[in-house]
Amino acid sequence: MVRTPTGGAGDGAPGPGERLMSIGTVLTQLHDEFPEVTISKIRFLEAEGLVEPRRTPSGYRKFSRSDVERLAQVLRMQRDHYLPLKVIREHLDAVARGEQPQLPAPGTPRDGSEPGGAESVPGAGPGPVAVVEPEGPTAARVGRSELLAAAGVSAEELADWESYGLLVAAADGSYDAGAVTVARLVAELGRFGLEPRHLRAMRAAADREAGLVEQVVAPLRRHRNPQTRARAEATARELAGLSVQLHAALMETSLGVRIQ
Repeated sequence: MVRTPTGGAGDGAPGPGERLMSIGTVLTQLHDEFPEVTISKIRFLEAEGLVEPRRTPSGYRKFSRSDVERLAQVLRMQRDHYLPLKVIREHLDAVARGEQPQLPAPGTPRDGSEPGGAESVPGAGPGPVAVVEPEGPTAARVGRSELLAAAGVSAEELADWESYGLLVAAADGSYDAGAVTVARLVAELGRFGLEPRHLRAMRAAADREAGLVEQVVAPLRRHRNPQTRARAEATARELAGLSVQLHAALMETSLGVRIQ
C-alpha cells in the first residue's frame, strides 16, 4: 500500500537523485490498492488540479514518488470517505497550509447515508448548470395517476410520449420517480413546438451515454472487494453528472449562449 504524506499539488518536485516515473509505472504502483484505477482516471485527476506531474520537453508526464503518494491519498479519500474531488482538493490545500481539517469517518458518505448511496457530484464545468429539481412524489415508484397529477399533463399526452419511448412504465404500471421530471421537461419543450418525435434523438443519446457509464461501472459491481462494489452507484452518479455537464457545455459552445 502506498503511504501518503501531506502536501499540496505543487509538492511533487523530485528529491535529489530521485528517478521520475511514467504514467504507466504509476498505474502499476497504484494497482494493488486501487485495481479499478486507469490512466484516464490519473489524467482526469491531473486536469482537476489534484496532482501536478512534471513534463518532459516532448510533453510526456513524469511523476515523482510524492506525486504517486498524493494520488493514492486522493483515491483513498474518494473510496473511504465518499468525498467529491472539490472537497478533496480543498482538504489537501488546507493540509498544505498547516491546518488540520477533519474528515468524515471512513466509509461514511458526507450526507450521512449508507455507503454506496448518493454522493455529491464534483463540479467539472466552467459554470453552473441549470437543473430541474423534481417536485411532487418522491417515492421510488409512482403510479400513473400520481404521475399525471404531479406533472400536470393529460393521459393522452402521456400515452403519446410513451409511444415514442420517452417514458416507460414498469410491468406493474408504475414509473420511476424521475419520470415526473421527464414529463415536465417534455411538456415544457412542447411549448416551443418540439414534439415527441423530435425528442426521440435525446432519448437515444441518453441511452447511449448510460451505456458508456455502465461499461465503466460494471467491473466495480463485479469486483470481489465489497468496498469497491459499494462504490459502483456513487461512481455512476459522478459519471452521469459529468456527462450532463459536458452536454451542457457542448450546447453552449454550439449555440454561443450561456445556459445559466
